[in-house]
Amino acid sequence: MTNTQVTLIQIDNYGPWTVTPEPRREVDLQTLQSRLYADLSQLFGNREGYVFFSRFDNMIAVTNGLDADDHALIQESVANRYPVTVSLGIEADASPAAALGTASTQLQEAGSAQDAARTEILRGDPIPEPARTGEDVQIAHFDVNDATGKYTDQLNEFDSFIRIEQGYASLMQHMRKAHEALSFFVGGDNVIAICPAMDEEDYREAIDHVREDVEVELKVGVGRARTAQAAGMDAKHALETCRHEETAVEFRTQ
Repeated sequence: MTNTQVTLIQIDNYGPWTVTPEPRREVDLQTLQSRLYADLSQLFGNREGYVFFSRFDNMIAVTNGLDADDHALIQESVANRYPVTVSLGIEADASPAAALGTASTQLQEAGSAQDAARTEILRGDPIPEPARTGEDVQIAHFDVNDATGKYTDQLNEFDSFIRIEQGYASLMQHMRKAHEALSFFVGGDNVIAICPAMDEEDYREAIDHVREDVEVELKVGVGRARTAQAAGMDAKHALETCRHEETAVEFRTQ
């Protein structure tokens, strides 16, 4: 059984801030969002977590191993560097989607995301150290088969992007509905999924679904470990085995 700790990161009062005292330039907003994501990726990453950008004003992190004090320090760091603050909701569950649902509810119950009075909320109960195991996090790293040959070297960049995004959308929806997994596009032709305890047949079913749905061929490496980064590195190594052995699904666990 997995026990994924998920943290919802939500910029406080972001919508109103973007138009106060007047609408801000989009280039400045995009710069702020990308820098904030980069900093959060490093702040959580230094503590063995993973952050995914989602919609940028909302981001999702896998934070097994981080306690409440770690989260509070990250909030303080953001407040010291940026003109905006962030609220954090934390929850753990065997189902990553269920964990995110509860983390979302914690912030929603504290007030609207556009409520100027709701700032730097920190709610939720991280997994206590004695309850942690070496199999809490399962991460799958999906990759499109021969994306360079099929898309990058054949199509213009926008059409290549459409094909990759079609594969991502199909996979994301299937993994959410069939397994309560959370899947994120991470650049190039790569998707990382935060999964419950799925087996090889489950992953083959997901790959088959995407091929039949949008005609995009995938392979996947799967890792399982105590923290997101450890599981993610195992997934990367397993994906390399897929590439070398020309297989569709490979597992590597610590």
